[in-house]
Amino acid sequence: MNINTFEKLQLNEVKELIKNYCVSSLGKELIEKTNPSGNFNIVKRRLNENKEARKILENSNHIPLEGLFNINPIIEKVEKGMILEPNELISVEDFLRGCRKIKSFMRDKEFYSPKLSSYALNICECVNIEEEIKYCIKNNKVDSEASKELKKIRRSIEITEGRIKERLNKFITSSANKKYIQEFIISKRDDRYVIPIKASYKNEVDGIVLDTSAKGTTVFIEPSSISKYSLELITLKSEESVEEYKILSYLTELIYEKIQNIKLNMEIISEYDMVFAKAKYSQANKAVTPKLNNNGYIKIVNGKHPLLTKNVVPLNFEVGKDYRSLIITGPNAGGKTVTLKIVGLLTLMTQCGFDICASEDTEISVFEKVFVDIGDNQSIENALSTFSSHIKNIA
Repeated sequence: MNINTFEKLQLNEVKELIKNYCVSSLGKELIEKTNPSGNFNIVKRRLNENKEARKILENSNHIPLEGLFNINPIIEKVEKGMILEPNELISVEDFLRGCRKIKSFMRDKEFYSPKLSSYALNICECVNIEEEIKYCIKNNKVDSEASKELKKIRRSIEITEGRIKERLNKFITSSANKKYIQEFIISKRDDRYVIPIKASYKNEVDGIVLDTSAKGTTVFIEPSSISKYSLELITLKSEESVEEYKILSYLTELIYEKIQNIKLNMEIISEYDMVFAKAKYSQANKAVTPKLNNNGYIKIVNGKHPLLTKNVVPLNFEVGKDYRSLIITGPNAGGKTVTLKIVGLLTLMTQCGFDICASEDTEISVFEKVFVDIGDNQSIENALSTFSSHIKNIA
């Protein structure tokens, strides 16, 4: 198979239609990589998966694939030795929980979906990682309960900040300071508490100037009465960051220890996302799983081009049994090219493992190669006439 064949027969456009039924980029990537197989057994397996997936869709109200986003970039970070951020850890937790759900869901479908349900047996449940992340990370940040030390540090931060605000409120409400203050609010600059002071009084207020307004009319001063507590707060914040880093490192290490299992889970989830997307596409378009042979026989009954909509005239076509060649004649716009494209595209779709728009008794053969010579490849730059361009392609 070559790119020219796929382009001429618009296989990639069909893939785009099927991708719309995926719930994550995992399935979309797998569909993108799917090419027609010349192996009869592989094609048969792909089509059997479709039948099983359609049965599951028919017998289930919901497939629990939502929330199973592509965490590959996060896993790559772990492999490089980088520490994950809280939001990334939550994404891993969501993914692992989703894996458990789909495993439980597929295990119950063994009766009418033996092949697809067997894939779920290889999904690794990482309940310990889920629980640890859930316990340590809340609201996209490391929770105070994650460790005794962190809880102690954050309590100290609260007490220190309380003392700072208490002294700043006294400063603002003091009648002696009213004439100095530009705005009666407590502000922050570089994570330090300050009071907006009129620039003309900056030398009258005992404290450190940390910032100046754009127009220069206001200076932001940290009063000397809170300097001791500000330094204490900086130290505590530093200790908090160190403790948070320890917890994030611990959680990342848990993921690293199970990284091969998680990567296998991603492969299985990708497969499920793709298979159910194919089944949803099949249902939505009233497509069928064609009969399969390995001897070059094609019989299309009421076949339709998947990219054509509205009033489509179905195609009935047969070749490869009593005759192996076929000449199609007729007027311009009579459907000769569309016929060629339908035969080629339905063959490629079948070999990709996609269901096709046709009747149940349609039969498609598996071919090692599909060659196409459709259209006008005339090129002035390459001095190719229409005739010679076809000859070049045929050669």
